Amino acid sequence: MAKQALLQRELKREKLAAKFANKYNEFKAIAGDAKRSDEERDAARLGLQKLPRNANPTRQHNRCEITGRPRGTFRQFGLARAKVRELAFAGEIPGVTKASW
Repeated sequence: MAKQALLQRELKREKLAAKFANKYNEFKAIAGDAKRSDEERDAARLGLQKLPRNANPTRQHNRCEITGRPRGTFRQFGLARAKVRELAFAGEIPGVTKASW
């Protein structure tokens, strides 16, 4: 199990990213729009820089829902590879079978 502080940090990042999502998307759209003037685009880039660092959605990390492990996480299941294997062998994940050829 991951440390509770790390799990809480990820939750904090999720909340912050959700809170600033609209502003972030607006600034990104303006900064990437070639039809806008250079001043507008520069102002949008400055606006992005002024947002909190953890408001950027790319700073979020996928973690296992059960153990909180940050690495080796399957997006499809939301679980770490060890838990996927464990639950698949126990037959608790529908449609997942051990490969054999």
